[in-house]
Amino acid sequence: MGELYLIRHAQASFGTDDYDKLSDLGHEQSFALGKALVAKGLKPDSWMMGEMRRHRETLEGIRLGMGQNNVKTEIHHGLNEFDFKGLLNAHFKGKPAPAEMHTDRKTHFRTLRETILAWQKNEVKNPPETWSAFTERVENAKQFICSKQAETIIALSSGGAIAQMVSSTLQTPATQQIKLQLQMKNCAISMFIFTTKAFYLNGFNETPHITEATQRFLTYS
Repeated sequence: MGELYLIRHAQASFGTDDYDKLSDLGHEQSFALGKALVAKGLKPDSWMMGEMRRHRETLEGIRLGMGQNNVKTEIHHGLNEFDFKGLLNAHFKGKPAPAEMHTDRKTHFRTLRETILAWQKNEVKNPPETWSAFTERVENAKQFICSKQAETIIALSSGGAIAQMVSSTLQTPATQQIKLQLQMKNCAISMFIFTTKAFYLNGFNETPHITEATQRFLTYS
């Protein structure tokens, strides 16, 4: 039976021209998580990530904190986030969008929640990706992970993809996906136990690197 530690990327650069790169705090978070995983005695024998820069930079920070370099990493596009900026733009194409939809956190996440619910019902015209295509590739990533002959896997992904994997594992209604996504912390771990025939959730949104002394590492975007 294998263990999957599915980790959301560290804080990215919300509201900037390039969201995909980590903030200075994000680099600190990923390093601190790596140190915390060493303290827990975690010894991964397989590494995976999505294709995004924030996945790679977070993984590099974790490895640095764990003292592990030159480790082979497999990439699976099913671990990528959906294009939330493109999705929001598609939802409001031809009609007024909320002011500061892409730059104000409160406005952004309120609007994203409404947009995801519409996306799930195929009410967003010409989205960058359909809801069914998104859920299918996340499922493909899960099946790829289950096919690995590994005892302990660390995989880097994003909030939307992780929330969908949790939601599908628990067989919740689709509407639960965005509720899970919006409460997910940066560098949080969702832990699964798996075999080639079974996949179970064993932990959600865990942050072993955040203590009373490191509360500044608690971020959501």
